[in-house]
Amino acid sequence: MFTPRCFVTLAGLCLLCLAAPTRAAETEKWNLVSIVTDDQGAWALGCYGNKDCRTPNMDRLAREGARFLNAFTPTPVCSPSRASMLCGLYGTQVGITDWIAPKESDAGLGLPPNVRTWPKILHQHGYRTALVGKWHLGTQSCFHPTKNGFDHFFGFLGGGNQPMDPVLEKEGQTRKIKGSLPDLLTNDALQFIEENKNRPFALLVHFRAPHLPYGPVPDVDSMPFQDLDPAIPSIRGIDVKQVKDWTRAYYASIHSVDRNLGRLLAKLDALELTKKTIVIFTSDHGYNIGHHVLHTKGNGWWIAGGIAGPKRPNMWDTSIRVPLLVRWPGVVKPGREIAEMVTFLDLAPSILAMLNMASPSEAKWQGQDFTPLLRGRNISWRDTIFGQYDLHNGGLAYMRMIRTNKWKLVRHHHANGLDELYNLENDPGETRNLYSAAQHAAVRAQLQQRLTAWQKSINDPLLREEQAGEK
Repeated sequence: MFTPRCFVTLAGLCLLCLAAPTRAAETEKWNLVSIVTDDQGAWALGCYGNKDCRTPNMDRLAREGARFLNAFTPTPVCSPSRASMLCGLYGTQVGITDWIAPKESDAGLGLPPNVRTWPKILHQHGYRTALVGKWHLGTQSCFHPTKNGFDHFFGFLGGGNQPMDPVLEKEGQTRKIKGSLPDLLTNDALQFIEENKNRPFALLVHFRAPHLPYGPVPDVDSMPFQDLDPAIPSIRGIDVKQVKDWTRAYYASIHSVDRNLGRLLAKLDALELTKKTIVIFTSDHGYNIGHHVLHTKGNGWWIAGGIAGPKRPNMWDTSIRVPLLVRWPGVVKPGREIAEMVTFLDLAPSILAMLNMASPSEAKWQGQDFTPLLRGRNISWRDTIFGQYDLHNGGLAYMRMIRTNKWKLVRHHHANGLDELYNLENDPGETRNLYSAAQHAAVRAQLQQRLTAWQKSINDPLLREEQAGEK
């Protein structure tokens, strides 16, 4: 007999059944795929306004997720920038202030094993973790990725490699492998996704492209730019033909990454993992091809007259501004644009927050959790970022930077007449150095006061040395 009590019981069971998938979805762990290119300026993507560089898959991430308009690295060269990405600290705080040269690797320089990184924390929380590609944070065994939070590593420990037939470490053995480097890295990444599709995973794919040498690349990547007449910076003193040749080759190298990004996204789609996988795309720092009459990055060299000249240590926006795209299905509104200034120091606390993990207090992150910005919340956010770069490979420079939305102050310590002050509102291209302008003395002094306070807050060794010298 069907009684009211039976009806209530059945109704309750139905409600429980309906509620169960929701609770399961809330407790289910997200996967993470983090993609980092090498030497790709924010200006070198279609979704950031470049009409010549063909990046349909990077652009897809921007359409389906969030695009940060003002993302920066604290240091405009490889190793310290990569350290900041992983551990949320400035380079001086981990003892890595320039790219790690082979001699330094041999002497034992690398990311200290006791430093908390977000891949280590994910690993401790049961994630299957992998680094595929470039490491450049130490080559000795104590610095190996498998001792720094990664279950799987396929790639190369140093900073350099060839775009074709590279030397790679696979299953602990190093050998030359025939093929295109981006294709080889992606092949391994696809295999990792396939093998771990039924468990939470964090996959970091660190491409070497579009780092020099730009080529050779497969024909499928070079052909779209063969007859391109690319737009280049309109700056007196550059060799127009040389800069256009470099630009075409640079775009072809970027295309080799974008094509393989498409393969990664297609794999997530095919395995029905897209809706449960956060995808982050960025580059380790910015880049110059003719910008400011320079070639490459924060340690770029002058190219006036088509001749490679001395290095020009710099922290221009072209060197420190990076692309940053985040696709977080069901959370980030497609096509969202975020204007607030963020840095690589924010990645560690933000990634943990995305994956519903608390940041350990002992980690002492220097960044902030930007997930509220991704969710579209109206929150109070920083108006200032800081940067540092101690060049010692191929030159010597000790640079400290403070950047607001309007002003940028760059101090060149132990050097005379090189300090810089730019009004970014009136001069976004940073072409007029106002450091010695009397009318801006008060602004300069205020920025310097804030810069010094920040240096004290991170126990900057450069400040300690200068204060010791004054005694």
